[in-house]
Amino acid sequence: MKVAYYPGCSAKGTAREMGMAVKALAEALGIELVEIPDWTCCGATSAHALNAKLGVELPARDLRAAAEISDQLVTPCAACFNRLKTAEKAEAGKPGAGKVMRVDHLLGFVARHVEPATIEQRRKRWLGGLKIACYYGCLLVRPAEITEFDDPENPTVMDTLLRATGAETVQWPYKIECCGGAFALVRPQSVDRLSGAILKAAKEAGANCIVTACPLCQANLEFRQRFASKLYGEDLRIPVMNFAEVLGYALGLEPKALGLDRHVVSPLPLLVTKEANA
Repeated sequence: MKVAYYPGCSAKGTAREMGMAVKALAEALGIELVEIPDWTCCGATSAHALNAKLGVELPARDLRAAAEISDQLVTPCAACFNRLKTAEKAEAGKPGAGKVMRVDHLLGFVARHVEPATIEQRRKRWLGGLKIACYYGCLLVRPAEITEFDDPENPTVMDTLLRATGAETVQWPYKIECCGGAFALVRPQSVDRLSGAILKAAKEAGANCIVTACPLCQANLEFRQRFASKLYGEDLRIPVMNFAEVLGYALGLEPKALGLDRHVVSPLPLLVTKEANA
């Protein structure tokens, strides 16, 4: 199954572990990711706030390049997905517009094309000791008329996939709450408060890890734990992983190939103690 692939800036920089995990998981699932040649930044998160036309033209350029590869485009970044999807909607029907039939976040793409039963059958590690708080964040689900991603108030596709690893996914009220996004650079105290509330809710729900589908969310929830703990007056340390890392680990892929050794808060001790052979 060949699809056009837009990695986004994070996969090449601050979230290299996500980029590694995505490629490793795709190969294991028989998904051929063909990276768009000479792709450019989609403009997330500031371009559309400064110039509406530029906010569409940047991702539209990538859509036109993707159309030369496949009628499907996937990205692992929620912010990139949001901007590419916005461009898809804005450009539809225009002369010379990209011919990409569908823009997908990788999570949605895997959920549609890989049955949970397939994960169960192929898993090498049973992760029955994990209690996961699935964190979807803002940009996968909002605005719903643009993203068209699952139930915008109560998305469950990540929960369904991760339960196929043997893990338990907890019920909690913060799965689509904002972590503070790019305000980590300009208003870090706000991000400490917002991310801290998410960390606190996950732990109160009984989770021993958080799993995301957004590199910026993962960065905020992982990097700000020390500051959030100080703000809330309690220990809010908890491993935070990308969904591709967890699925890949369950399928038997090596931790280093998934970037699991690159985290600020290492998830490896938790994974090792909670896994069993499938």
